[in-house]
Amino acid sequence: MKRRDFALTLPALATLGHLPAFAQSRKDAVVLGMTLEPPGMDPTAGAASAIAEVTHYNIFETLTKIHADGSVTPLLAERWEVSPDLRTYTFHLRKGVKFSNGEPFNAQTVKYAFERAAGEKSTNKDKRTFAAMESVRPDGDHTVVIINKEPDPDFLFYMGQATASMVEPKSAADNNTKPVGTGPYVLDSWAKGSSLVLKASPSYRNPGVVKIKRATLRFISDPAAQVAAVLSGDVDAFPRVTPRGAAQFKANNRLQTLVSGSRAKTVLAINNAKKPLQDVRVRRAISAAIDRKAVISGAGDGFGVPIGSHYVPGAAGYIDTTGVNPYDVEKAKALLKEAGVTTPLELSLVLPPPPYARQGGEVIVAQLAKIGITAKVQNVEWAQWLSNTFGGPKNYDLTIISHVEPFDLGNFAKPDYYWGYNNPKFNELFSKIKTTANVAERNKLLGDAQKLLADDAVLAWLYQPQWVTVTKRGLQGLWKDMPIFVNDLSALSWS
Repeated sequence: MKRRDFALTLPALATLGHLPAFAQSRKDAVVLGMTLEPPGMDPTAGAASAIAEVTHYNIFETLTKIHADGSVTPLLAERWEVSPDLRTYTFHLRKGVKFSNGEPFNAQTVKYAFERAAGEKSTNKDKRTFAAMESVRPDGDHTVVIINKEPDPDFLFYMGQATASMVEPKSAADNNTKPVGTGPYVLDSWAKGSSLVLKASPSYRNPGVVKIKRATLRFISDPAAQVAAVLSGDVDAFPRVTPRGAAQFKANNRLQTLVSGSRAKTVLAINNAKKPLQDVRVRRAISAAIDRKAVISGAGDGFGVPIGSHYVPGAAGYIDTTGVNPYDVEKAKALLKEAGVTTPLELSLVLPPPPYARQGGEVIVAQLAKIGITAKVQNVEWAQWLSNTFGGPKNYDLTIISHVEPFDLGNFAKPDYYWGYNNPKFNELFSKIKTTANVAERNKLLGDAQKLLADDAVLAWLYQPQWVTVTKRGLQGLWKDMPIFVNDLSALSWS
């Protein structure tokens, strides 16, 4: 099973030079670079993907585990049975598992974690998944039966995402700053704005598999500083590093460079709830004003594949929708005129910190200007984006963001989601997708959904990012492909 995602996170003014070049001669330690700093440590409470990049499969674990190829295998659940109607999932749990505070993991934990995620006060970004559970019933200490209200062919994948992390009841409220999980690592220290350190958990059930005993994650948001950190040896690896250093990395025989596909969608999000953006003709005009290849060159340094809807090549059921709203400046002008829009039309363009947003924003501003739209740029920090654009008052007209979840078409069926799209026809179609077990039928419905979103020009879809990961030679175990954003530290080792 493959698909579902979201790229959000908090930048840091990381400084270079604290670590001597190529200091990681120890075979049990590693220094990783990260573009953005997480706003907290609880992946069940925040939408920022940087939280999972630090904690997923490291501090917190899930019932299932997603791998680089998108496959799903057991983790805290040793095995499971699925009913023919795809509604009932019986998980048989691993025995002898303890949280880092010494409390046992059992079926009651699962019940607590999922009911908390579905609760009224939950801020889990996948709350819908847990609210769709009709019941979570422990059967003894090591078996739990989950009955969903509707069939869900992707349920085992969802159960391996960071939002489905197992949390311990006594410590759950403090997980944002003092995370307690069942994973192979615990939080050792956190120098806000600079770095954090994870160390091997002394209570982990299988310590022999953990080769890396200490991992330092350094937050470096500036692209030039990322390249410098890699080339100087200040970091041992930088997953999803700025692609602008790719040529230098490939030319350096001390480094190995991986270019991976993704399930991410980098988009120009449009606030469908605001005038005149409520008019589909205006949204189509915005889409037609954008030359995706120029955006890929400017925002992704050439690493990306154009997309026309909220789905990417390689995902089951993908269809090419780039021809629905193709680049056509004259058509864009005509659509604005048809919609009765007087130009120049001034719209806000909110840009979070990642380089793809700030660099891509420059290209978008120039392209929109050609059709009479003046995009007023507002550069914001990550916390501001999360509270004012993604959440809260949703104070924006346009914004650039990369959604990295594989299975996130369901966000278009949420009328209160930040882009304010509400189409009963799509909601009905998505309900059929969720309840259709036949693969061929489901793939056709997925194609229909992509076409409908493209026709409605809900967003101006830009491209599928291609990630560049660079490491020192000898470091093994980093993911090449990334259906979800994780840094699986227990998989790493030095040769």
